[in-house]
Amino acid sequence: MKITFIGTLLASLLLTSPVQATEYIYRDIMANTLAPEHCQVESKAKENAAKSYNIDRFSKKFCQSQGYGWHVDEVKSTGNTVCDTCSNPQEAKCRQEDVVVSCKRIKPGTVGMLPGKG
Repeated sequence: MKITFIGTLLASLLLTSPVQATEYIYRDIMANTLAPEHCQVESKAKENAAKSYNIDRFSKKFCQSQGYGWHVDEVKSTGNTVCDTCSNPQEAKCRQEDVVVSCKRIKPGTVGMLPGKG
């Protein structure tokens, strides 16, 4: 009884096809972050514009703007900090320009379907 069960199990493992890995589609996007509404001292404004939290938040928005299913793979470049002066000459609004983000999406048909079917 045990030999039959083990033999059947081994035969089924040998005859099954290997599981295919998930394939992704990649896209690189270059975009700019938005400046905050309020003015700050220029050194503080530059620091806030280049914070990793700010870059991560906008990079997520960049990828989601591509459509359903797009996610951030990596931030390739944080870009350059650009400042605009406010009414007070010592204050400014700063933002990141030319941020490069790599986005990915699961390739249609590679997950949840049998090869050659669908």
